[in-house]
Amino acid sequence: MLKIKLQPTGKRHQRSYRIVVAEDRSKLSGKVLDSIGTYNPHETENKITINKESYQSWQKKGAQPTETLRKLIK
Repeated sequence: MLKIKLQPTGKRHQRSYRIVVAEDRSKLSGKVLDSIGTYNPHETENKITINKESYQSWQKKGAQPTETLRKLIK
């Protein structure tokens, strides 16, 4: 099963995240199929950037976003 999830990058207390499509059981730093956006919780403006076309196409293919990502996108 494919998941759309957050992949952590950066320093320990200054994390930023990539929004990626990967297998459900893969490691956070494991193999990814596609990188479709970024999320930086430390910025005041535009915290999340996502390619909506890629996001929707992966959802049509059966990829499910994680709960955290679902909340961020709304």
